[in-house]
Amino acid sequence: MKKRVAYQGVEGAYSHLACYSQFPEYETIACKSFDETMYLVEEDKANIAMIPMENSTAGRVEEIYRLIPKMKLFIISEYYQPVNHCLLALPGTKIEDLKSVSSHPQALAQCKAHIEKYNLVARAKFDTAGSAQELIDMQDKTCAAIASSLTAEKYDLEILEEGFQDIKNNTTRFLVLSKEHIVPAFHEHQKYITSIIFEVRNIPAALYKVLGGFATNSVNIIKIESYSGSGTLTLSQFHIDIDGHPDEANVRLALEELAYFASTVKMLGTYIPHSMREILQA
Repeated sequence: MKKRVAYQGVEGAYSHLACYSQFPEYETIACKSFDETMYLVEEDKANIAMIPMENSTAGRVEEIYRLIPKMKLFIISEYYQPVNHCLLALPGTKIEDLKSVSSHPQALAQCKAHIEKYNLVARAKFDTAGSAQELIDMQDKTCAAIASSLTAEKYDLEILEEGFQDIKNNTTRFLVLSKEHIVPAFHEHQKYITSIIFEVRNIPAALYKVLGGFATNSVNIIKIESYSGSGTLTLSQFHIDIDGHPDEANVRLALEELAYFASTVKMLGTYIPHSMREILQA
């Protein structure tokens, strides 16, 4: 049976493009929400999910960070998708005819300067390709959408301007999620990222001591995010990404200190960094 990858959006969305680029042999399943995307994997109706985490121009995807503490899936890899936004409209439309443009809030943020240049009213929609699909139903030449060239091809829309994003090296980081906790074998010269969710104990300087354990063991923390945990405003959960594999001696020692000062610890996944990560961080 052909393997399946689930994504949020409609055909032509950037998540669909990322699925096609990374897993061309997989069948793709379009979902209405991120919750549905993850649910399909949890219920074995899809093998993996492709989820956008952050963009190099507009920052993190807020909804995903709210779902991470609750999700039952594990991170098995990351993928960086270059984003080339296009200004799309009905055939025969001219830029001077436009009054508004719609797209996902992330895409609108990534194209803010160009939207202001043409004095367009920005309208937030659920996804990029969905906003383009709406143009077909509306048949209004004063409206445009921001989406991919794949979307233009699929819905027979005209590309009024390519490279509509404000920053040309615009890239979105995706996570690949699986029901299985697949940890790659440790090899000495290979780089790894390990993602962890933990809740600190309610004692003085607990977070300081947790972070100190990584510092004293020379483990680099790439990212840290905080959430209100356990349904209270007094305890916090933290999501960290670190350089390293749990089987490395220094990482193992840091994790032991984490376990001592944390009330709960969940390993979200260990995976090999995508090749684009170093290029974007250079």
